[in-house]
Amino acid sequence: MRADAVRNRERIVELARALFREKGYDAVSMDEVAKAAEVGVGTLYRHFPTKEALYDAALQAWVETVTEAVEKALAAEGSARDRLLSWFDTYVEFLTRHKGAAWRITSALGDEGSPFAAKCRTYLNANQRIIDTLASEGAMRADVDAMQLCRLVGGVAAVVDNSELDAEAARSMLAVVADGVLAS
Repeated sequence: MRADAVRNRERIVELARALFREKGYDAVSMDEVAKAAEVGVGTLYRHFPTKEALYDAALQAWVETVTEAVEKALAAEGSARDRLLSWFDTYVEFLTRHKGAAWRITSALGDEGSPFAAKCRTYLNANQRIIDTLASEGAMRADVDAMQLCRLVGGVAAVVDNSELDAEAARSMLAVVADGVLAS
């Protein structure tokens, strides 16, 4: 891509990310993004043929962030439960960072045709890393898989995203999930 095209694309993604975060996926139109980025609608669609493709690009920075967060949670001091809850807190924060993302991503799990499939795989891989590490320590139940963990914690995140729950209420639900997946 030419330098100006790269700049346009980066500006579009940056402004779309801010709009999605502020208003939620459903409330943001492609026309609004083009206007905010000061580009023509044709330019926007040339870079992102669908709103889902734009949303996926806006969330792409999460891949590195998610990987770093998993490693940080696993390296933290404390029990397996403490480290798992630390990851769960971070995972919920990631999923609720953009209004509506918790429900969209969690409900797209396992659907390779979804525009959010790459994000789903990122979260599945992150949760698998948590499971593998804690299982190697004998701390995780053998019958827990990454899809289950994504859906359970994603469900809590969706409730948080669509309600007035405070952090403590969310944490108490996450503690129930943690207690259910850890080995006795």
